[in-house]
Amino acid sequence: MANYCPLCNSTHISAYFSNKDAEYLSCSRCDLVFAPKAQHLSNEDEKSRYDSHQNNPEDMGYRAFLSQVFNPVLDCIQPNSKGLDFGSGPGPTLSVMFEEQGYTVDLFDKFYANNQAIFNNQYDFITATEVVEHLAKPGDELNRLYSMLNANGVLAVMTKMINDQTDFESWYYKDDPTHICFFSQDTMKYLANKWKVNIQFIGDDVVLFFK
Repeated sequence: MANYCPLCNSTHISAYFSNKDAEYLSCSRCDLVFAPKAQHLSNEDEKSRYDSHQNNPEDMGYRAFLSQVFNPVLDCIQPNSKGLDFGSGPGPTLSVMFEEQGYTVDLFDKFYANNQAIFNNQYDFITATEVVEHLAKPGDELNRLYSMLNANGVLAVMTKMINDQTDFESWYYKDDPTHICFFSQDTMKYLANKWKVNIQFIGDDVVLFFK
């Protein structure tokens, strides 16, 4: 069993769920559910999963999906704001949607846009759509993203969150082997309290952190 939480570093870890294929642990401090490191895919296997994704800006269905983040962020940023799409994937689309509205957006993805220079920048908005569930070290990554926000900036995260109605045993979201961290609203509230920021939930899957 892992001896600490990858989000908050707590050692208050307990077994959450297991089956013949995998096991999952939970943290009593921040409510994160996560897969132990032994279950993480190699970089090669992880990338091969992402290479099969067919996301592209011409897909109106994909744009509609991303609008869950796009619309609320658009409502709270100023003209000429600069953004970062963290985990932009093989077919960056959210950045295109913002650029069509006149915003400048940088990309980062460890496989498809691995530009380490962006970590020296400051941004007015940062989006992380369907990415935090893939992070082996979500605490380090999210703290770094928060530190890159300008004052009054917004960090927007979209991920399927665990709630009281989630039947983890049959939950499709856990069955993707690249999904290794699962957040709840309580997990997001833990981060907001740590950063001392306001937080807004949009539907079941989106959260905005306001610096």
